Amino acid sequence: MNSISIIKNPISTELGDFNRLFDSSLSSSNPLLKSVIEHIRQRSGKRMRPMLVLLMGKLFGEVNQSTLHAAAALELLHTASLVHDDVVDESSERRGQLSVNAVFNNKVAVLSGDYLLATALVQVALTRNHDIIDVVSALGQDLAEGELLQLSNVSNLEFSESVYFDVIRKKTAALFAACTKAGALSVGATDEEVEDARLFGEYIGICFQIKDDIFDYYDSKEIGKPTGNDMHEGKLTLPVLYALNATHDEEARALALKVKEGSASADEIGHLVRFTKENGGIEYAEKVMNDYREKAFALLPAEGHADVKQALTAYLNYVVEREK
Repeated sequence: MNSISIIKNPISTELGDFNRLFDSSLSSSNPLLKSVIEHIRQRSGKRMRPMLVLLMGKLFGEVNQSTLHAAAALELLHTASLVHDDVVDESSERRGQLSVNAVFNNKVAVLSGDYLLATALVQVALTRNHDIIDVVSALGQDLAEGELLQLSNVSNLEFSESVYFDVIRKKTAALFAACTKAGALSVGATDEEVEDARLFGEYIGICFQIKDDIFDYYDSKEIGKPTGNDMHEGKLTLPVLYALNATHDEEARALALKVKEGSASADEIGHLVRFTKENGGIEYAEKVMNDYREKAFALLPAEGHADVKQALTAYLNYVVEREK
């Protein structure tokens, strides 16, 4: 049995219920919006975040309507943020498929993202759970704040790992943490269980983002972006930050500042990618990622629901070991 099958196994029925709810939430009579939704559905992934909500609900209780509506709200909010991010980043592709703004235009993409966001609010209201509503509301703030923090970091002359982690906690880890926390809240978990669930999700999210950042140093059609794409967008991620701070190489630091300014050429970015690889940046990022994986494992309860714990273990390993 492969990793995805192990992850889905304890929640196969609930995942079917989620898919029906999610699809019904996106029905619209507007022809243009229907076209956008159909395009988004074509690129829909493995539903990793809703699966996390359902697994965490099942770890601490029984999945119910509140769990399903929370999962739908979080998936919709996530999808809306991706549509908006592609406009902000002027991206024409996401995971190897044309972005909404590339197929339609920026106006359609922004308005469609707004529709998805509004639909997320409808779904979270249907949980009838004020704590879950608070989680989803705070997540919307975190995602926007993370993007703004990343933009403001461009003018920072420091190559700071702490700022990097501040950004990814807001931009990526906050979503996974919201999924696990909402799942636990939906089944009436204790305060201690809810906090452990939230931290488990945060650590998964950190692992997920570090893995994505490592991908950026290798060219692959399957990943859906060329080598150095983050640097082309002015972003310096964990591998290069480590290499810069470990070596204090003046030439590399000068190139990194040009990356932040958006004035680095493709050849200069290629040089910085090679510099990162040659100075232990990838190995360091992998070590940090694996340290967070171990911290996440330690949060799983010792007793009960062996199949769910096996699924969550497989989930974490999949995030760290995936190839795209």
